[in-house]
Amino acid sequence: MAVKVQRPGAMKVGELPQEGHFGEFGGQFVPEILIPALKELERAYREISVRFDFQSELKALRADYGGRPTPLYFAKRLTEYAGGARIFLKREDLVHGGAHALNNALGQALLARAMGKQRVIAETGSGAHGVAVAMACAVLGLHAEIYMGACDIERQQMNVQRMKLLGATVHPVTSGSQTLKDAIDEALRDWVTNVPTTYYLMGSVVGPHPYPMIVRDFQRVIGDEIKGQLLRREQRLPDLLVACIGGGSNAMGTFFPFVTDEKVHFLGVEPAGAAALCHGSVGVFHGAKTFVLQDEHGYIHKTNSIAAGLDYPAVGPELALYKKLGRGEYIAVSDREALEGFRLLARFEGILPALEAAHALSAGVQRAQRMKRDQIVVITLSGQGDKDLDTVVRYDTQPASEQTL
Repeated sequence: MAVKVQRPGAMKVGELPQEGHFGEFGGQFVPEILIPALKELERAYREISVRFDFQSELKALRADYGGRPTPLYFAKRLTEYAGGARIFLKREDLVHGGAHALNNALGQALLARAMGKQRVIAETGSGAHGVAVAMACAVLGLHAEIYMGACDIERQQMNVQRMKLLGATVHPVTSGSQTLKDAIDEALRDWVTNVPTTYYLMGSVVGPHPYPMIVRDFQRVIGDEIKGQLLRREQRLPDLLVACIGGGSNAMGTFFPFVTDEKVHFLGVEPAGAAALCHGSVGVFHGAKTFVLQDEHGYIHKTNSIAAGLDYPAVGPELALYKKLGRGEYIAVSDREALEGFRLLARFEGILPALEAAHALSAGVQRAQRMKRDQIVVITLSGQGDKDLDTVVRYDTQPASEQTL
């Protein structure tokens, strides 16, 4: 259940959060028992993350283990198909493990180790974050336990097996809709019980402060690289950045380094069946005030998306601020359109995108078609699509009447 709240003042885009808030959004709406843990986490993050040894080890792991920097690829044939703006792809699918999730997992796992926490818990939807946490914990000698909705386990079996092979324990969640929001619920319950020994490695820019700030900071490497790569290649910034949004980590990582570059437009793409920015109202969910899909009494709407990683009824509080202040445009894409984006990239560029990223591809290509040929669109390809092949095949064999719009 979400709690309806009134709206106080706001802040300017690009400002740092004040006392855990992004304007009216964010905060720490959690049980009293978690407040000391969150304060400990914020204090440790601010002290440890700026240390030279921490940054050096993180940089080395990102490069030598994770494979960064990832390429900024000019999609020539996709550009020719669109017939408008030039389309570049930020290839986060080439990070070790196949998704942008490792950027955040490595940073937080290093932080957990520095804090003396040997047990790491996490939630996952598509399995990408769970795999990233399992990999980060394996390489750093930590124990990982992953909560995953039973529905997501069924449709993401490959990632479940990867987590187990990497040494993680996977806990099925059978409550509620058995998807990402329920996995977060169970992870939070675990953390409440085991705060002294356990680090909760949140996977997106959601939840109570300081998680939205921490995850954003570890994911901003995406946008920082885009900016540097495009300046070196084209001597200019992009006209449009496009990223999919579930909780919003890859979108925040893409957008944040450009937030004060007013000529760079943002296009955030949600799934039609879980579009909190497009159709939600202000409430409190998973410890933060943000846009939530809820009824007039604050009860959460059931969500549905072909992409497990986007099947979430809320959005990160900093993205909620961007929406309110008009920094960017936020639209919804149907399952069918996402699958068209999946097939387009496969056919024209020989790349299988994650179904999450396919939402951004569909919207990005449609927008590029309406733009001038001398303009530049950058689409963040947040993950690779091998994990989704069974879902794509099952969808293709369904009768049209049973396919989600």
